[in-house]
Amino acid sequence: MANTQPAHIKTINEYHQIMGLPKPEHPLISIISFDLHNKRFYHESSNWVFDFYTIALKRNFKGKIKYGQQEYDFDEGIMTFMSPGQVLRIELKEGELHHHSGFLLLFHPDFLWNTHLAQQIKQYEYFDYSVHEALFLSEKEELTMIDILKNIEQEYHGHIDKFTQNIIVAQLEVLLNYSDRFFQRQFVTRKITNTQLLTRMEDYLTKFFNNDELMSQGLPTVKTIADHLNISPNYLSALLKDLTGKSTQQHIQDKVIEKAKQQLATTEMSVSEIAYHLGFGHPQSFNKLFKIKTSMSPLEFRASFN
Repeated sequence: MANTQPAHIKTINEYHQIMGLPKPEHPLISIISFDLHNKRFYHESSNWVFDFYTIALKRNFKGKIKYGQQEYDFDEGIMTFMSPGQVLRIELKEGELHHHSGFLLLFHPDFLWNTHLAQQIKQYEYFDYSVHEALFLSEKEELTMIDILKNIEQEYHGHIDKFTQNIIVAQLEVLLNYSDRFFQRQFVTRKITNTQLLTRMEDYLTKFFNNDELMSQGLPTVKTIADHLNISPNYLSALLKDLTGKSTQQHIQDKVIEKAKQQLATTEMSVSEIAYHLGFGHPQSFNKLFKIKTSMSPLEFRASFN
């Protein structure tokens, strides 16, 4: 039977013990070949939560990985990035033995202490992409990433001294920057899928603003839309910026103004009634947004139709 409660792994040393691996060379970082994993821990579905970052590059993994709302098949080389505290689910067919390969890089936030990357790592939004988007790699890209991981591995297994942290952090930063580049490439190569996502968002907003219960629901939030699309708010914002140059909030506002113009032009509702109908708690907020977006007040816009 599949485990439903996540196994909470607090330290890298604890992870090594569970997986039947030798004690890590360093308490705050480890790089592991999946060939060394004890395969018995992959014979059933399980949930995991780690108190450290994980970066995985997997090849020939025949199960399913799910974090957040999205499932991924690992039939090709794929990289995943997880922040501390995220839930990872591994789903496997019963009795199927798995001979996947690749690397798993684990590092605790404390390993980055007193380095430039300690704060900068928060800028790599794909750690939040765990709810929607793994990184697919071309053969050339995969070789680039493996070379960097091997550099980290070589330093990790070398003599630990006062230079170790800086050298590994420097290599890690290179890895993250290449990941950033490849994610941007992925945005371009997967434009059809992304455009379909944009269409789904537009359909959702249209239905939302046509809902008679809008007055009681209030305006949709970025999180509401992202949850409906089964992606993270950060990914949705990054995707929309890439495709349209606008943020999610700007798309919501555009839909509000579109609906407001329709009601100003075709109904006799007062401006206050329209504001409340569109989910605004205060008409003044609606008037201010309308003025910013159209350079006219709602009454001036209505007057232009008379």
